[in-house]
Amino acid sequence: MDEDVLTTLKILIIGESGVGKSSLLLRFTDDTFDPELAATIGVDFKVKTISVDGNKAKLAIWDTAGQERFRTLTPSYYRGAQGVILVYDVTRRDTFVKLDNWLTELETYCTRNDIVKMLVGNKIDKENREVDRNEGLKFARKHSMLFIEASAKTCDGVQCAFEELVEKIIQTPGLWESESQNRGVKLSNKEEGYGGGGACGGYCSML
Repeated sequence: MDEDVLTTLKILIIGESGVGKSSLLLRFTDDTFDPELAATIGVDFKVKTISVDGNKAKLAIWDTAGQERFRTLTPSYYRGAQGVILVYDVTRRDTFVKLDNWLTELETYCTRNDIVKMLVGNKIDKENREVDRNEGLKFARKHSMLFIEASAKTCDGVQCAFEELVEKIIQTPGLWESESQNRGVKLSNKEEGYGGGGACGGYCSML
């Protein structure tokens, strides 16, 4: 464990096949975008350390296949996660409608009641939008989730989605403190003049 890392967090990315889960992950971890990215087979996994409010957190980010045939790995995938990003495609209403199924699965297999959830409407760079931003916001509020619209292609909102999620987890001590308490962890104070929202430019709707 790095000396200055506050905690390691397990973050999941879930949602229907083709909504851009892997593209969001690649944009966040490697700052790249591949329009020809193949469908994920099983689970992909990446690690990235970020700093939020002066606290460093190492993120272990799990990206799953959205296809039914890979569902056998579900229970172990959800176990111990502190944060989850639910992704839908703003140009495909069916991916928004099926969010309820993903939430049901999350509640079935998740081992923490206070897991932090972030809803991301991806592909806002496209013209043929089928899901209005207010619909996404309303759904997120109903299910006590953070919400942001993003584009893995243009980078809009991607960094913010992960940073806001991690910030919320760090503000929920019961989620990670039990794993860190033996190391004498000290939360750093928020930096002077930090107005909340960070580099988000008002994208995020915090609940």
